[in-house]
Amino acid sequence: MRKVEEHIIKAVYPDSIAAELEIEPGDALLEINGKKIEDVFDYRYMIKDEYIEVLIRKSDGEEWLYEIEKNYDDDLGLEFDNGLMSDYRSCSNKCIFCFIDQMPPGMRETLYFKDDDSRLSFLQGNYITLTNMNEEDIDRIIRMQLAPINISVQATNPELRCKMLNNRFAGEKLAYIKKLYEGHVEMNGQVVLCKNVNDKEELDRTIQDLSQYLPFMRSVSVVPAGITKYRDGLFPIELFTKEEASHVIDQIESYQQGFYEKYGLHFIHASDEWYITAERDFPEEERYDGYIQLENGVGMMRLLMTEFEEAMQECIRDADYPIKREKLTRTLTMATGKLTYTTIQGFADQIMEAFPGIHIHVKAIRNDFFGETITVSGLITGQDLIAQLKEEKEQGTDLGDTLIIPSNMLRMGEAVFLDDLTVSDVEQALNMKLVAVEQSGQELLEAILDTSYHMDRENDDDSFVYVQAFDH
Repeated sequence: MRKVEEHIIKAVYPDSIAAELEIEPGDALLEINGKKIEDVFDYRYMIKDEYIEVLIRKSDGEEWLYEIEKNYDDDLGLEFDNGLMSDYRSCSNKCIFCFIDQMPPGMRETLYFKDDDSRLSFLQGNYITLTNMNEEDIDRIIRMQLAPINISVQATNPELRCKMLNNRFAGEKLAYIKKLYEGHVEMNGQVVLCKNVNDKEELDRTIQDLSQYLPFMRSVSVVPAGITKYRDGLFPIELFTKEEASHVIDQIESYQQGFYEKYGLHFIHASDEWYITAERDFPEEERYDGYIQLENGVGMMRLLMTEFEEAMQECIRDADYPIKREKLTRTLTMATGKLTYTTIQGFADQIMEAFPGIHIHVKAIRNDFFGETITVSGLITGQDLIAQLKEEKEQGTDLGDTLIIPSNMLRMGEAVFLDDLTVSDVEQALNMKLVAVEQSGQELLEAILDTSYHMDRENDDDSFVYVQAFDH
């Protein structure tokens, strides 16, 4: 039997092509059209045809060759043990702002892995530095038209980029952006702004240089560097003040109209943190270009506010509103990061005004685990949640029987916090039911008004109900 690269099949989607062919979990994909599959890029590219030949090794060792006729873009319906179908590429840099270098010791090993893999950029939206890529990698992306590719730029000054990434090749790798542009590959960029390093004139230079790649470089976000209390021995980075954040916003917004008039894109965007730090209103919805960098913290609060306002108006217009207003009574707690406390408290005030029988206690959780400079909800741990809400209870605050948290406090799709405490640990410690909510103003409102949102599990390892709603 020939020795070939094999990719073990983890799952077969119901009603898919693979299911109809009776391909099963545990089988192994060996070849497509007589060629080995290096990784998920190869797989995605090779299955895009109306006729393909797929070689599968069954669990009993037999090899079956399937001749498949399908629509050009039809997926086979396979999921593999390794999502990338190859080893992950780790980061070769030591960036002056790297968050992983600021992590406390003793956490689970996977949290310390630094990924810098272009395949994760394509599949999951991760941002990559391009420093561990070569010409062949770039040519492959162009040939397969894999997009969008999200790039951590930081600075277009080659010498400064080398300094920020602590990689002597970081400057020359900027040439790959031009090559992707010439290959018509859609890109998004990111600048992690460090005070007195790549801000001010250097930010102007970066914006102007990257704008040359419009419209294929469709957006660039500017986000502040996150700073934890674990920075001993690392490059000194300072927080931006309210006035400095306001200056960054003015600098960014001064470019937007010109880009929009020429390309139909505002292109350069300040993340939500800048507006909150500067205590300024978020831009109107139209300036986010369809929320092109939503997952990077650009426009999340504006979208949430818009959805929540629409949901509230719809609720009040509903024919049953007078009955609900009269009969809905409950007390609950919403926990969030300090960054978004004001917005969430505003939502709670509107709900309590519309439904006098509902009392909502909003708690901004102080991040004692990473340090008070970390104010986003996604880095709040179970132990901080327990300690601070227990203190509230001891002071006589009525927290109710339900705790609503943003789901980004938990590991994706699981009932586990960043510090490995489980949802059950928190529930038992606080004697409250916990509801995790994702990004949607409509479902945030529903979670507050509807008492039927409860956990549905028998032990810590079982999944539970996620309500789609808030915070980033």
